[in-house]
Amino acid sequence: MTHDVLAAVGHALALAGSMTWEILWALILGFALSAVVQAVVRRSTIVSLLGDDHPRTLAVAAGLGAASSSCSYAAVALARSLFRKGANFTAAMAFEIGSTNLVVELGIILALLMGWQFTLAEFVGGPLMIVAVALLFRLFVRSRLVDAARRQADRGLAGSMEGHAAMDMSVAGDGSFLRRLLSQDGLTAVSHVFVMEWAAILRDLIVGLLIAGAIGAWVPESFWQHFFFANHPVLSTLWGPAVGPLVAIASFVCSIGNVPLAAVLWNGGISFGGVVAFIFADLLILPILNIYRKYYGTKMMLVLLGTFYTAMVFAGYVVEFLFGTAGLIPSERHAIVMESGISWNYTTWLNIGFLGLAALLVVRFVVTGGLPMLRAMGGSPDTEHEHHHHHCD
Repeated sequence: MTHDVLAAVGHALALAGSMTWEILWALILGFALSAVVQAVVRRSTIVSLLGDDHPRTLAVAAGLGAASSSCSYAAVALARSLFRKGANFTAAMAFEIGSTNLVVELGIILALLMGWQFTLAEFVGGPLMIVAVALLFRLFVRSRLVDAARRQADRGLAGSMEGHAAMDMSVAGDGSFLRRLLSQDGLTAVSHVFVMEWAAILRDLIVGLLIAGAIGAWVPESFWQHFFFANHPVLSTLWGPAVGPLVAIASFVCSIGNVPLAAVLWNGGISFGGVVAFIFADLLILPILNIYRKYYGTKMMLVLLGTFYTAMVFAGYVVEFLFGTAGLIPSERHAIVMESGISWNYTTWLNIGFLGLAALLVVRFVVTGGLPMLRAMGGSPDTEHEHHHHHCD
């Protein structure tokens, strides 16, 4: 009996380890690119661009979000910070959605584990979700509810990753993008953002990989095939986007950590649109719903739950229809969950190269006084970490 348990645990850990090795270089690349953008985009600039809910503003909000953090907790905290500083509520939510669902690292991981079609679906579905949320807000969210949410937000109750969201680590001063980036302050800023982003998502990433490994090892595919009606194409198409977010809410996994689990579910029979809706639902997991309650009050939390869920399901259905019509839905379900061990292939060489880059950034982070920032990540939402603002001559 003990031997069987150990074998089962070993199988789950092997699956988790395999997925980790497969995506490691892509994660480092994604966070490095994100750090470069965040090092030169100033927080004050973002607030000034998000003053209303016009379509152009929402497009800008989504774009700025895509250039921002991929940690769901930090994105939610940052959205409240922008809202408190004067950003329009709808624009702040568009920024939040972009921050978790339109980031480059998510797209890279999806392409690696599941195929480029899922990356494309994510970047088509994200804007669809933002449009749906904006329309639902126009229909159902009255100004008095937003005013009540602002009063609640101004109380400054702590959620999660508050200190991280309050830190503006961009490079101050004038000069071109390249000049600021390649300055000593620019390189320091990139290293600080890079390490802080990793610290923000590491817990969710590890939990997501372990859950995906356990489900992949212990839950037979026949269970998922029955649950997702895999043998009934029409029913599966209707059921997938509706139930995908509910599975995500129950799994507690957010950020990039839910992509490995999405790979397991895809192999198990969830529909293409169901995968998209599942990945979007990192913004509705139970701990984040509780943070919405603290940030904006119970009424607005329920509104966000209802509107976000409806928008995710809508985006899932539209993506399913569009990609099905265009013949872009993969016919085979072979998402990478388990490779046959580590071998000297391109993944290994990329991992070695990008681990070297990560080591250089971590060393610079440490020698330029970054360690106190890690201790301040939980911090207060009302603390402006100006001393982390880098000045470029």
